[in-house]
Parts: sequence; C-alpha cells; structure tokens
Amino acid sequence: MALVQNPKRDVWTRDWKDSSYWLDGLAPPALPQTALPARVDVVIVGSGYTGLNAAIETARGGRSTLVLEAETPGWGCSTRNGGQISTSIKPSLEKLAARHGPDRARAIRDEGKAALAWIEERIKAENIACDFRRAGRFHAAHTPAAYETLAREAEALTREEGIEAHMVPRDQQRRELGTDVYHGGTVFAAHASVNPALYHHGLLRTALDAGAQVLGQTPVTAITRTATGYDVQTPRGRVLARDVAIATNGYTTGLTSWQQRRVIPIGSYVIATEPLPKGVIDRLFPTDRVASDTCKVIYYYRASPDRTRILFGGRVSAGETDPRISGPRLHGDMCRIFPELTDTRISHSWMGTVAYTFDELAHTGTHEGMHFAMGYCGSGVSMASYLGMRMGQKMLGLAEGHTAFDDLPFPTRPFYTGRPWFLPAAVAWYRWNDTRQRDRAQAN
Repeated sequence: MALVQNPKRDVWTRDWKDSSYWLDGLAPPALPQTALPARVDVVIVGSGYTGLNAAIETARGGRSTLVLEAETPGWGCSTRNGGQISTSIKPSLEKLAARHGPDRARAIRDEGKAALAWIEERIKAENIACDFRRAGRFHAAHTPAAYETLAREAEALTREEGIEAHMVPRDQQRRELGTDVYHGGTVFAAHASVNPALYHHGLLRTALDAGAQVLGQTPVTAITRTATGYDVQTPRGRVLARDVAIATNGYTTGLTSWQQRRVIPIGSYVIATEPLPKGVIDRLFPTDRVASDTCKVIYYYRASPDRTRILFGGRVSAGETDPRISGPRLHGDMCRIFPELTDTRISHSWMGTVAYTFDELAHTGTHEGMHFAMGYCGSGVSMASYLGMRMGQKMLGLAEGHTAFDDLPFPTRPFYTGRPWFLPAAVAWYRWNDTRQRDRAQAN
C-alpha cells in the first residue's frame, strides 16, 4: 500500500494499517455458514451492539433467532469506535422539557444513566473480558466562555440529576490531561471506557451460546409483510419470520427507507499512535480518563487499555474522506493539543459510520410492524446495547422492554432521503467557528 505523504513529513509507521487498532490480534469470528432456515420466530438485520443484545434476549426467551449481517459480524462501527461510554443523552434536561414536558424529559435523561449502569452489569454477568473500567471522562473547554458554560452545566447536573460532575480549572488541568491548550474542564467520574472489539466479540459469543444463529455475508435485499409475519429475502434465499428488528444504525440503507430518511450517517475518524514510552502516556493521561472537548466538531481521545498508545478521533473534513487522508490531519490536530507528540508516527488510521438524528435523540419503536432502535448520535456503546436489549424484551412481549424513548416523534426533513447533502457546509462552518473561537481565546 502506498504511503500518503504529509506536506512536511511522513507521519506513518512503515507497517501502518488502514484497519481498526481494536482488531489487532483478533481472528475474524468463525461462524458456521449453514443454510438459511425456512422459518424463524425473529430475524434481526444487523450484528452490531443493537442486534446482538436484542438476539441475546429473544434467544434466551425461547424464540428461534436469526441475525443477518451484510458483512462480517462486527465489520461496522461496533469495532471501530473510540470505546468511550458516557450517560449518552445529548439534549439537556431543560431542552428536553421544552420539547416533551418535564416528566418525559427526566425519564429520557434517566435512561442515559440506566444504560451506563446496565452495560457494566451485562459485561460482568456474561464474563466479557473487554477492559471495561470506570476511569471517568475529562471534558475540556476550548475557550474561557466554554469553561463558564461547563461550570453552570456541572452544577445543574449535580443538583437536578444527581450526576457526579466537578470542575477542574486551567491551573490544575495537567492533573487530568497533559496539555495547556484548553481552559479547564469537567470531570465526569462515573463515565467509562472499553475495548469495543473485545466487547463485540463477547456479545457474539453470548448470542451464539444463547442459541441465536448469526450469518455473515448475508445482506437482506427485501422485506415483505405477509399474513403471519415477514418474508425476508437474501441472495442466499429467503426466510419467513414472525418478527423483524432493524439494527443497522449508521449503515441503514434503502431497505428500510423510512428509517433511512431519519438518520444522518456521519463518518468518525480515528488514529492510533505507535507505541510510546510509559512516561509520555503518564504525563498526557495521568488519571487514565478518556477525554473530549467542547468544540462543535468534537475530538475524543484516550490512552489504549494497556497504556502503550494514544487513540485520537474526530472529524477532519467537511465531507467523507479516506483514512489515508484523515490520518495526517488527525495527527496534526493531536499534535496541536499535545505538542510533544510531533515526532510520533501513526500505526493505524480508520473510520466508522455513526448515525445522528435531527433531534439529537436515539429512537426506538415500530414501523410497519418492524421493531427498530438507532440514531445514537455518537454515544452508541452503551445506548445501542441498552436499547437493543430493550428491543429484544419488547419482541418477547415483556413490560420491562418499555423505555422513555418509545415512540417519540422521529423527525426527518423535506426532501431528505438519507444522503446528508447539507453536512459538508455545516461541518465546514463549525470547524471554522471552532478555530476562530480558539484563536481569539489564545490571543486574549
């Protein structure tokens, strides 16, 4: 593979990869390529966190369950994300109350806390070795004004929602993060991190042990409603199912055009550095927390679980691009935050596709009788898992499957068909404004 040259210098290691760092050393799942069954109780389209957690519930509930994946299971963002786990709900309590009333707003926000607590329980109960740890998150302010906003929000979160959040001023920032470019930030002590690929592999094993059948390289090409359920068609044949669940998130296609019109696929790009000296990691990440910042076009980063590398993610271009192009750009952003990494090279550069929604909320419910959960807005490790589990419970007819997200209005926009033509202009504007605010803060 040809190396992409940085205008100033080559930032790549000699053996760099355009695949997820998390997949290093993990063999592709060995799945029996058996024939499609003629009939099952449940077909789940998609084998990421949502689909596998749903499959675990339905299989354990006695339903014959078939998971169909267009690629290799785990091919999508479930093994390509940054492995950060937060309370997941982006709109504030105040904003949600204005939209949905105070009771529904509080219930929605509480689901974020429930999802974080639940995923820890799931990992422990299923004995999934995936480097889960509650080291917390440092959310850094890119300007003094952003710090003041964070301080007000942290006080409200603690007072109104019981979320543990405390402020770290700029003169104490290096206790949390080895950089001077930020203006302090918030520590969320309960937030967590995980190796996302090991987590996915553990879920796959759990689903198979529960009796679910998982087939890769089996794209669903059509779903037709019948008198008793659904006729699900694939290039390998067709299967009849009583229930169908759509678990495709950022990879939703015209197969389910109603959902496709309601999610915005956005590429998120990540790099991994070459191995670094322990002293460097200890200086830059002294508390082992994951980190993010208040830029509108957000950066997220962390030390690898073995504390040998730095994983740095974000969006680096207005439109979608190639990891060979995004890698040097992310490297430049990383070195702006951590100047001592200037001579560090990149060993991995990759991307995955997340799904945003127009109201910044996850959504779950039914459409034309089919269950769905999607639109996690970049916070999908816990929320996709949690809503997938709840979706499985709903297919079993269990009351505990109910969530505060059920059947919320799922907005779209006129003429939007799933191709976010507006995204490049929006991202370009946000990146310009982020840079302008940072430069102004630095000048002052």
